[in-house]
Amino acid sequence: MASSRTEGSRKSKVGDAVANRQKQLEAFTQGPESQLTTNHGVVLPDNHNSLKAGIRGPGLLEDFILREKITHFDHERIPERVVHARGAAAHGYFELTRPLVEYTKADFLQEVGSRTPVFVRFSTVVGSRGSADTVRDVRGFAVKFYTREGNYDLVGNNMPVFFIQDAMKFPDLVHALKPEPHHEMPQASSAHDTFWDFVSLMPESSHMLMWLMSDRALPRSYRMMEGFGVHTFRFVNARGASHFVKFHWRPKLGKHALAWDEAQKIAGRDPDFHRRDLWEAIERGDFPEWELGLQLVDEDRADKLGFDLLDPTKLVPEEVVPVTVIGRMVLHRNPDNFFAETEQVAFHPGHIVPGIDFTNDPLLQGRLFSYLDTQLARLGGPNFQELPINRGVCPVHNFQRGGMHRMTIPRGRVSYEPNTLGTGSEFRVDGGEQGFQSLAEEVEPPKTRRRSPTFDDHFTQATLFWNSQSAAEKEHIIAAFQFELSRVETPAIRQRVVDNLAHVDARLARKVAEPLGISPPDARSAAGRAGFREPRAKSTLELSPSLSMEGNGGGIQTRKVAVVMAQGVELGAFKVIQQALLDAGAITRVVAAHLGTLASSSGQQVPVDHTFLTMSSVMFDAVLVPGGAAAAQALMKDGDAVHFVLEAFKHCKPLCLIGESVEILRRVGVELAEGPPPAGVIVGTNEPTARLQLGQDFIAAIAKHRHWSRALVEQVPA
Repeated sequence: MASSRTEGSRKSKVGDAVANRQKQLEAFTQGPESQLTTNHGVVLPDNHNSLKAGIRGPGLLEDFILREKITHFDHERIPERVVHARGAAAHGYFELTRPLVEYTKADFLQEVGSRTPVFVRFSTVVGSRGSADTVRDVRGFAVKFYTREGNYDLVGNNMPVFFIQDAMKFPDLVHALKPEPHHEMPQASSAHDTFWDFVSLMPESSHMLMWLMSDRALPRSYRMMEGFGVHTFRFVNARGASHFVKFHWRPKLGKHALAWDEAQKIAGRDPDFHRRDLWEAIERGDFPEWELGLQLVDEDRADKLGFDLLDPTKLVPEEVVPVTVIGRMVLHRNPDNFFAETEQVAFHPGHIVPGIDFTNDPLLQGRLFSYLDTQLARLGGPNFQELPINRGVCPVHNFQRGGMHRMTIPRGRVSYEPNTLGTGSEFRVDGGEQGFQSLAEEVEPPKTRRRSPTFDDHFTQATLFWNSQSAAEKEHIIAAFQFELSRVETPAIRQRVVDNLAHVDARLARKVAEPLGISPPDARSAAGRAGFREPRAKSTLELSPSLSMEGNGGGIQTRKVAVVMAQGVELGAFKVIQQALLDAGAITRVVAAHLGTLASSSGQQVPVDHTFLTMSSVMFDAVLVPGGAAAAQALMKDGDAVHFVLEAFKHCKPLCLIGESVEILRRVGVELAEGPPPAGVIVGTNEPTARLQLGQDFIAAIAKHRHWSRALVEQVPA
């Protein structure tokens, strides 16, 4: 039974915890003042000139103002993260919608409606802080819950599996994946020899490679990206009963991806694309939201799944163990300062609370050491948890003293336990029943440095992933492998990769190998190499629809629609369609040849938001081209305008072409008069009776995100 103190705290008003957390942070914030001072408060007489011996004389060593300013500048950067260096973050809350008393005693998972403050950081893995957002990569998805029992960090990715099974190989993986050490290239890319050399010799990476080469590695937005805890954890309830648990974050807006071609172009147009998208959505009140789902597995059932739950290269198919939604997470506030919050936040999978525990996953066990060690080096010492962004909302009391960057001032003479000179109330010898209790799990002797045979199946789930993809998604995977391996200079490495792929799917391996100038895939050759393991059990599941991103839906909220215009545009249908888009939650922006305004066919002045020079179709989700003979003729003569529309067509985005604007597609042989238009292309006239239906058809096309089955795409030279 919970104590009366605990029960009383749970009756606090919903939302108080979030407000209190924000108030706690505000105690550390600082706004602008009217006067400049030194760091110790002395008012500056002049912030433009250093102290000199004479008007044109040498600088003086006694200039403590200059020395302080320059010294601080020289030390403003802390070591960047070895991985996940490029990130963006936001504040929010987690709201419980289903109580989990039956499974865990974690306080924040008990009372429906309770809100726990969170800070969430999204990131790429490979690139440095200055790299682009839209590279092909895994994305970090780390959530810090500020609970009343301490901070809980769920440090995961946007993919549910990983490259390796044991933390012993993590330094090797990262060394292989990072830019090659002799020339520090390529940046933020896996398309080079050392990475593919490593994974070609590690068949256990096969499943993760399928995810990395899929559209999952090119998210449209952090707001449209799933998150996973990757590892299997444990829930422990008040009776000490344990269940295995997998964590899933599901975006409210659906899961959607970029096309590879536009991802590369966005990296040049706006390397901050994902960071900007998250920031702007929160600023305008379109708060990103995810459901938190769990896969709960009884101890007795774990051995009957056909794979080892402790293997981080495996997932639990939702058809085998359904995902139960237990809450939602909303991000509603941007950080006040990127460095103080997003850069200094310290995540650690070892930050857990009573009711949540680890498993013997050998990759997780290594992370429990690595993350703490990394934060010590990156943030300068053992007191990183005292930084405002890392500070918990619960009381903290122990006898740890000193260390770099100590912020609190402990009172009293006692810095040890047991004691009688302090309160003496902290005396603990037997562990008791309070606080965090590790599960009393039996350990199998003897000590050994070997891999469990239950980890041996490296290909079955890779095949399951491949079989679960749509035809278009399979083509994207093939193209991704071809692109990456075409950048590999050593033919033997290319050969090893496709030989391994032959154990995933023969057609996949054959198609990947075709343009690479190597021999056909040889499954027997792969089986003869070190590291290869024959699977001991076969999955009876042939496909899992949840592994595909196609047709995921999610509505059109916050989707960006480019309205391509020129002088003489006809506004009748446009206004009706624009209002329908706005009512559905989309965002419209007018793109034209110049800024300012342009005149419609009726003489109305239309404000222009962007030009073709500064904004490409790759920055939008859909394109609308209103009619008007004069406007269509002007657009047809503007190569940038034509390219804008054709590029969106080639990327299979929804298009709505009204009246004479259909001529833009006819320029490349797309005849819309003969039969139905290509998938996702909405064609209409300016007739008043057709406008409402045009708007609804366009909204339905946008809701599907992409139309990969679109014909004639290969003809478009965009």
